[in-house]
Amino acid sequence: MARASGMLSSGESNGSQISLCVGYSRGGRRDPITLGGDPIGAGVFLLPMQADLGWGRGTISFAISLGLVLFGLAGPFAGQFMDRFGPKRVMLAGLAIVIIAMVLSARLTSTWELNLFWGLLSGVGIGVASAVLGATVANRWFAQRRGLVTGIFGAATSAGQLVFVWLLVDLMSRIGWRTSILALGALAALLIIPVALFMRDDPADVGQRPYGANDDTPVTRAKADPGVMSRALRSPTFWLLCGTFFICGATSNGLIGVHFIPYAVDCGIAVGAAAGTLALMGAFNFVGTIGSGYLTDRYDPRKLLCIYYGLRGLSLLLLPFLRDPLALTIFAMLFGLDYIATVPPTTALAADLFGRHNVGSVFG
Repeated sequence: MARASGMLSSGESNGSQISLCVGYSRGGRRDPITLGGDPIGAGVFLLPMQADLGWGRGTISFAISLGLVLFGLAGPFAGQFMDRFGPKRVMLAGLAIVIIAMVLSARLTSTWELNLFWGLLSGVGIGVASAVLGATVANRWFAQRRGLVTGIFGAATSAGQLVFVWLLVDLMSRIGWRTSILALGALAALLIIPVALFMRDDPADVGQRPYGANDDTPVTRAKADPGVMSRALRSPTFWLLCGTFFICGATSNGLIGVHFIPYAVDCGIAVGAAAGTLALMGAFNFVGTIGSGYLTDRYDPRKLLCIYYGLRGLSLLLLPFLRDPLALTIFAMLFGLDYIATVPPTTALAADLFGRHNVGSVFG
């Protein structure tokens, strides 16, 4: 399989381009902790909502599950829209939906509102704004080092986890979960400003080639292939990637992201300590995702995925037997290294098989 590392460097102009793209991605990369409909943020809110509303954990978890489903279902549409209209407009639309979802969720009093606003609407908004954003940006702006860049985007998620898990727990203890949700909506609204002012859809918009592209590469915006999904749906490799990535999301976002803090509390650990352990997982996720991106640029992504999923399965098999703080801390460190380490090699395989400017549609 041809790898991007075989391409030639495009010279000094790449230095300024890297700076531009980093600024762009910081404006466009979502933080899953700050948006309540995402599983990590929703997991932090689960116990306070349960105590205040008097609903069972299963009722609230069902709404979170709906959000996860809609987050996933929004990915293909968001990817196709990004390939067709550019990431900027899609990101702005997603943020607008998230803001509406947060405002309505702060006022919910019934289970149908919980499912509609906190689950479905926030899942759609976050999926539209972010599900394939990092992969699309990395493959539009970089011909070389795409794995590392994708890993850095994933590490940005981990940095948010480090900051916002503790912050959300403390914030809810001071002002309650409803006002905290409004604060998250306000933060999402603030993100609209840098996105609107600084995001660019393609290197050609600023007269640049993708980083690492050949000098003879024309400075023009590449067109997405409108028939790429018909090719992908006939590819066994595409379905294999779909199946493994489904397992990745179900075990990380669906299982650990939502239920780790409640599980730790059931084991007799204080909520603040459990949040700290989850934040520690984010710290190791930071290291693991960047490391995975570095390795993806140098080794066969298929072999990396085999290793990652093997380690993930082993750690989850041991989890039911781990109930003391030290054991859960060790689990958090090990699982954190592998939390979203699958993203860089999966994105690389999608780009190599179906083309860099089709990553939004295929990866979504």
